[in-house]
Amino acid sequence: MANSHTAQGCHLRKPEVTNAYLIGDGIASLASAVYLIHDARVPPSQIHVLESGPRGPLCSTGTADSGYFISFEQLLNFSCVCLYDLLSIVPSLNDAAKTVKQDIDEFNAIPGNRTYSNARLIATDQDGPQIVVAKELGLRKKDTRDLLSIYRTSEKKLSNLKVTDCFEEEFFKTNFWCMWATMFSFQPCHSAAEFRRYLHRFVLGLPTVDTLGRLDLTPYNQYESIILPIETYLKAQGVNFKYDTGAVRLAFAQSSDIKVEGIYFGKDGGQELIQVECSDIVFLTLGSTTACASIGSNDSPTGPVLSPLDTLRASDTGWRNWSSLFFSSLLNSPHITQLGNPMTFYSRITESCLLCFTVTLQSPEFFKLFEELTSNAPGRGGLTTLKDSSWLLTIVVPPQPYFLNQPDGVQVFWGYALFPAKIGDRVRKPMFDCTGQEIFIEVLGHLNFPDDSSWTNSITIPCLMPYATSPLLARASYEDRPPVIPKGSSNLALVGQFVEIPEDGVFPLEYSVRAAQTAVFKMMGMQKQPNGICKGGQRLKTLIMALKALLS
Repeated sequence: MANSHTAQGCHLRKPEVTNAYLIGDGIASLASAVYLIHDARVPPSQIHVLESGPRGPLCSTGTADSGYFISFEQLLNFSCVCLYDLLSIVPSLNDAAKTVKQDIDEFNAIPGNRTYSNARLIATDQDGPQIVVAKELGLRKKDTRDLLSIYRTSEKKLSNLKVTDCFEEEFFKTNFWCMWATMFSFQPCHSAAEFRRYLHRFVLGLPTVDTLGRLDLTPYNQYESIILPIETYLKAQGVNFKYDTGAVRLAFAQSSDIKVEGIYFGKDGGQELIQVECSDIVFLTLGSTTACASIGSNDSPTGPVLSPLDTLRASDTGWRNWSSLFFSSLLNSPHITQLGNPMTFYSRITESCLLCFTVTLQSPEFFKLFEELTSNAPGRGGLTTLKDSSWLLTIVVPPQPYFLNQPDGVQVFWGYALFPAKIGDRVRKPMFDCTGQEIFIEVLGHLNFPDDSSWTNSITIPCLMPYATSPLLARASYEDRPPVIPKGSSNLALVGQFVEIPEDGVFPLEYSVRAAQTAVFKMMGMQKQPNGICKGGQRLKTLIMALKALLS
């Protein structure tokens, strides 16, 4: 029925006359392009991706000689239904007859690749590192009651509260909090409403929070296993990628509704204009968790966090585009509450920064000592958190090789810290003032590994990410994150981690793909719905298992 309408009022579009302009780096634009081709049948040549560069924020780079680098990666499991749906469409780079999802399934079917941590937490003791019995969550009865209370409380009542408003100080010293926080990058100052969403979303993981069982691994790092195959597929299909486009300004029609008429973008020092026709659609990625990332080296630090104003000036297009959209909407009042408020998320960098690091080793000694300490082969342990480190360091020792071009004899692991502004325990300065080598020394100290010639050729690349956890910040208003399809929008959809998807946790890849599905299906006027949110809390048996874990 050509005149059918969705609940959002988007009419059924004819794909053969639709041009789609996808503005922004990252998986939200890539996923949108895949679904426009596969589900909406838009010709690939009519899909235009405007990015700041040919290698987006999720890229992994480096060599064995210069040192490898990966950006922060997320945990994957069966609950990533949208991401896995996407990867069931994209062909494998190794075998075009298979999909990326099949690659991941086959890799995880290998018995040695299933995760089961024997050392989720490691404590620092006078006698050396001690494996914590993490199954003992350390929760007092008051903590358990508070957890159940926040689980049952409506999100509306928690909207502007922080996690610290809902728990006593002792809760943040428990094994449960240490494991939950480092799994999802939560800090005590983060949003209580988001914390509640994660409890509902991942309650299935409570019984295995100490072992990280049932995680899915990718054959290589997530950029080369997920992002690169998607980019390769889209380019082979004929999608038009426009790189180095700079900041974008949208031109709106003079109307009480939201209708984009033009896209202005910077190119080669000048400005270009794309005329948006009545049949066209525009998808804009809001914000960025990788913006203003500062990469150091083995011999130089990342440097301290800039002020919010300075970071916005130096920021990538994601934040500048949203800020431009927000401030321009102030001149047209019907748009204000529909386009969100970026200031809520980019103005509290001390609450949203994270520092990750990647270590390249020419010697097998570290992996050998780590396996002896943890009883976990590479990839089996998932995350290992050094719970007494002032930076709250977490280490990930993945299966090898971790990079497509990684030679035999070279090993790579990575890690991250939630509190890089604190003074280190071995290297007595803030983490962002430390060189890569000094960060590695801090890790060795907590593990009580010898600081000797075994590490002479090691290379550690640190990366400070000011906005890494900004989606988890407490919101002043529910409208700070706008809907995927703003009310009254005829051709503009908003995607990424800073849009509002009720009941879902802002997990980077899964959330962005769900937003992309929503944008494509609704903006194209399709009857299809996004994959359902996997919430174990809807089943009584799951809740009983989770309660047993909390009360054990």
